[in-house]
Amino acid sequence: MLKIYNTLTRDKQDFIPIEPGKVRMYVCGMTVYDYCHLGHARVMVVFDMVYRWLKASGLDVTYVRNITDIDDKIIKRAVENDESIHTLTQRFIDAMHDDEHALGILPPDFEPRATQYIPQMLDMIAKLEVNGLAYQAADGDMNYAVRKFANYGKLSGKTLADLRAGERVEVNDGKLDPLDFVLWKHAKDSEPDEVKLDSPWGKGRPGWHIECSAMSLATLGKHFDIHGGGADLQFPHHENEIAQSEGAHQCKYVNVWMHNGFVRVDNEKMSKSLGNFFTIREVLNKYDAEVVRFFILRAHYRSQLNYSDAHLDDAKQSLNRLYTALGKIAVPIETNSIDWNEPYSQRFKTAMDDDFNTPEAMAVLFDLANEVNRSQSVEAAKNLKMLGEVLGLLQWNPDVYLQGRHRHNTAIQLTTAVKLTTATFSMTAAPIDVEALIAERTVAKQSKNFAESDRIRKELLEAGIILEDYASGTTWRRA
Repeated sequence: MLKIYNTLTRDKQDFIPIEPGKVRMYVCGMTVYDYCHLGHARVMVVFDMVYRWLKASGLDVTYVRNITDIDDKIIKRAVENDESIHTLTQRFIDAMHDDEHALGILPPDFEPRATQYIPQMLDMIAKLEVNGLAYQAADGDMNYAVRKFANYGKLSGKTLADLRAGERVEVNDGKLDPLDFVLWKHAKDSEPDEVKLDSPWGKGRPGWHIECSAMSLATLGKHFDIHGGGADLQFPHHENEIAQSEGAHQCKYVNVWMHNGFVRVDNEKMSKSLGNFFTIREVLNKYDAEVVRFFILRAHYRSQLNYSDAHLDDAKQSLNRLYTALGKIAVPIETNSIDWNEPYSQRFKTAMDDDFNTPEAMAVLFDLANEVNRSQSVEAAKNLKMLGEVLGLLQWNPDVYLQGRHRHNTAIQLTTAVKLTTATFSMTAAPIDVEALIAERTVAKQSKNFAESDRIRKELLEAGIILEDYASGTTWRRA
């Protein structure tokens, strides 16, 4: 049985869906005012992995991942750019989708945008007001009265006594208590008209926390199975979601809370102030997208992930090992369904059912690759490819992947004649016909002209091409 670590209870529990055979899962998505960074990449990949495994386990999954398209940072950036909020957010939504596609992220079943659910937010705020948990302050904001919700702090483990004014929000004289958080922000004269929305409490816009409560309600109902996001959202965002949703509906909100760990860069917290802040597309300019996905999944989702060039280089070589094993066997395009009673598959399943233990699941992939190398077994190669697919890996033709022909944005550009411009070394370098040089080298080897054979290998290596000799002939891959 699948076990998941539940942040709410602080232990691993058997996962039992509310409705047998069906899973409803909500994950907090991006606030779209800039390009997605490595932290976003980890959330995307981790919960894509969870989604894939739940489906591979035979469950009917409804996966919702929202988009925050109205927010203080969005308004600030739009004003700075002198453009409409819609134009700004749509541009970065399109960029986000490009990043997701590159990383092999399956689209969620629903991708609600906050601006599409304003009526539902207003309805929930009205319920909170009726239940005595919301009030309008002197400045016009509608706030949540934290101390009136008895279980506040149960997700984060914080008590009201632990919380000091200013830790989570700016102190506002209009609040009855510094711990209270905003549900509906009263419009400021200086703000664009497009964020001055009508409400029973005057023109304004929603607070951040109420957005997810309303969108999850609209798409999954009052009570659902899994809620996920980065560890930074556990408090206050997810804590406040619980307060709002349970305060409005007087029932349990979510059964299982999942949080992935932070991303660090060279053992330091990733931040713009430290200058170690990387967008996904910056990383993809240097590393293949599947290498980045492999790197993220090689660590357990709850652990901290340390990004460095050395770790990405190692991930690249490791992934190449798996593709190289697959390249030795002609694997049928049409494969059968996975036999979960087969020993390797059984080990893989045991690992994934143990709180999505992808490091152990990947160890199974490498054991299978070793089996392929040893026995040249077609069945082992098929199993390696099928289990890789469960993690969103190993779906390229091995030669296409290893030679870099699957990349659209790469320093090495390949033509249909399998020629490349060695842009890594010089954009003006003469094109190199790899296949022709391999043929010349084969003739040199047959003539026992090993000096010429070595010269050609060296020339190709300097051009970023690694040759690999097998009994069946010579293949090549990019370095």
